[in-house]
Amino acid sequence: MDLQLKGRTAIVTGGSRGIGRSIAELFADEGANVAICARNPEQVAEAVKALEAKGVKAWGQAVDIADGPALKGFIQAAGETLGGIDALVSNASALVQGAGDAEWQAMFEVDVMGAVRSFDAARPFLEKAAADHGDAAFIITSSVSAAEASGPSAYGAMKAAQIHYAKGLARANAAKRIRCNVVSPGTVLFEGGVWGNVQANMPGLFEQMIKRNPTGRMATPEEIAAATVFLASPRSAFTTGINMLVDGAISQRVNF
Repeated sequence: MDLQLKGRTAIVTGGSRGIGRSIAELFADEGANVAICARNPEQVAEAVKALEAKGVKAWGQAVDIADGPALKGFIQAAGETLGGIDALVSNASALVQGAGDAEWQAMFEVDVMGAVRSFDAARPFLEKAAADHGDAAFIITSSVSAAEASGPSAYGAMKAAQIHYAKGLARANAAKRIRCNVVSPGTVLFEGGVWGNVQANMPGLFEQMIKRNPTGRMATPEEIAAATVFLASPRSAFTTGINMLVDGAISQRVNF
């Protein structure tokens, strides 16, 4: 299926590795120009080089998502460098568990305010893209943990906040043809990621988590990317305000 993304422009925060890297690469495979940011400048440079090798224009910058002015500056520069923003993916996460002050602050600044500030900075570009092409998209990477609670968790609560924020954005911007959707992964396995580290260091816990999923496995970053890029594409132009679970049925709730 042609996702109608050739020549469009996408931004992916947290795009140098894992799920974000796979999202950026799939955008590039579909012919979209891509800008990414992450904290590690060497990883950003390597990812940009790999994206350019796919025949698209790519640009990147090392950014601390919790630094509001730096994040907004990156979004502005990316839009100017690539000539617009058709799709924005807020993928970066603090990825901390617990319920102490530090965990709450980190999750709020990176996951919630990172999404808010990214959209605010990209809004003029998205409005122009929607006016020119009839569609623009903002996608937030949340988590199945937003609806799973075994105890107090800054991670789960802030992931839930992202979903509420996205629904409000979707309704407020529908008339402008700027769509907002959420992709909520379950367990995702890749080297250096959370579950990759668990597999290497806590094999017993890893096997327990594998057994919890009816599919008998964890997702790949590419599978999360496929859902994300489809929702960001004009092929999904009438889909806005949803939270798409990509979890292999590990959750038990009915997602009305």
